[in-house]
Parts: sequence; structure tokens; C-alpha cells
Amino acid sequence: MNKIGLVLSGGGARGFAHLGFLKVLDELQVKPYAISGVSSGAIFGALYSCGKTPDEILNLAKKYSYFGISNLLWRKEGLFSMETIRKILTENIPENSFESLKIPLYVNATDFLHNKTIFFSSGELINPLIASASFPVLFEPVQIENSKLIDGGLLDNLPVEPLVDLCDKIIGSHVNRLETITDMNIKFSKAVMIERCFHLAIANSVYSKVRFCDIFIEPHLNSFGLLRMRNIEQIFEIGYQTALKEKDNILRLIESS
Repeated sequence: MNKIGLVLSGGGARGFAHLGFLKVLDELQVKPYAISGVSSGAIFGALYSCGKTPDEILNLAKKYSYFGISNLLWRKEGLFSMETIRKILTENIPENSFESLKIPLYVNATDFLHNKTIFFSSGELINPLIASASFPVLFEPVQIENSKLIDGGLLDNLPVEPLVDLCDKIIGSHVNRLETITDMNIKFSKAVMIERCFHLAIANSVYSKVRFCDIFIEPHLNSFGLLRMRNIEQIFEIGYQTALKEKDNILRLIESS
């Protein structure tokens, strides 16, 4: 049987589509050999790797607010604190180490000072997870040793590299699909403009690595903003239904040689 690796992209609230994908794998009784994730994909990958089910992770997220007034920062390098996410991770991951996970996990972050991607796969777990999801300006950087780390998706939003020589087959789950806009009269908010420019900037890097994926799952989520947490159940369901369409391909992938 093939060793299956999963790549989970970043995507803010859209990352809840990864949980729908993971639920399909659970229903098919497919256990990943390893997971590589960035930003929200890294956080969900870690919770899943320590034994939480996709539904349990979704329910955890529904209990908390990441962007409330209590998480605002003053005179800092970000607008919001990551303490709510840190609390979720601390309370739900029994031991703060990569080695304690039931599924090997790789997490990447962007080294803001040295202009490069850094991968983590051993030692302390929670700080690298927080760093990987610290979108610049929105959240403050995380200092680890002599580096200030921010969202790994800036340089590598489909971190397939750790799995290429480790796994027999790779499934990529990418939640930032770029759709063509045909309505010439559409009006964009500033937030939508910034978000779309970010996706345009990283798209070439993402799609250049699709060739390493034996299955590439990319749900239609353009109508959901990166920070729209109130839509997470709908996003979860879209991720589930999109992955379900790949059910037969996933089963064939496991048994192929």
C-alpha cells in the first residue's frame, strides 16, 4: 500500500475546507503517512495529527473569536494577538512537540529577516504553528532564535517539498483557487483588493508545484474572504463535497503501484 502524503495550503478561514477533505479521508479509512502544512493548513494538520477529528476541530473553532476587541494589539507589529489560537493549541495538543504527534508533520514559516522559507518538523510545536499563520500586519511576527517569522504562505503556500522523497503519492489541498472575473463593473472593497493581489502574487509559486501532486483538490471558495469566520461551516461542507468527488481517485491512488 502506498504511503500517502498530504499538503495543506494556507488560506485563513478558507482553510476549513481542509477539514472537509480530511473528513472524506477518515470515511475512506485512509491514514496519511505524513502531512505538510502552512498557516491554517499547518494548524489543522497539527490538531488532526494529534488525534482530533475534523468535526471536533470545527467545533473548537466555533467557540472562539480571533478578531474581537480583546485580541487587539496596541503599538505592536500586528493588529491582533494570536493568543486565542495559542490557547486552542495549548489546550488541545497534549504535548508541545512534533515528536508527540501520531502523524509526522512539517510546518513552514517565512523568515522575515533572512528572506527565506524555514521548515520545522522536530522540537517545539506550537511556536512554529503560530509563526506559520502570522499573516503580516494582521498578526505580529514570532521570534524563534535569531529570526522573526511570519506567514509561511508568502513564499511557499503549497509546501510539497518535504513529502516528495518521503511519500509514494501526494494529495494537495489548495483553498485559494484563482477565479477569472468576467464582470467589468464589479466594485471591490479595499480588503478584497488586497486579498486578491496577495493571491495573484503567490499563484505562480503554487501552481508550479501542482505537478508533484498525484491528486490536486481545489474547491471553489472565491466568495469567502480570508477572515470571514462566520462562514466556516459552509466552507467545511464545500471542502467535503469537493473531496468526495475525488473518492474513487483517492482509493485507486492508495492501491496503485
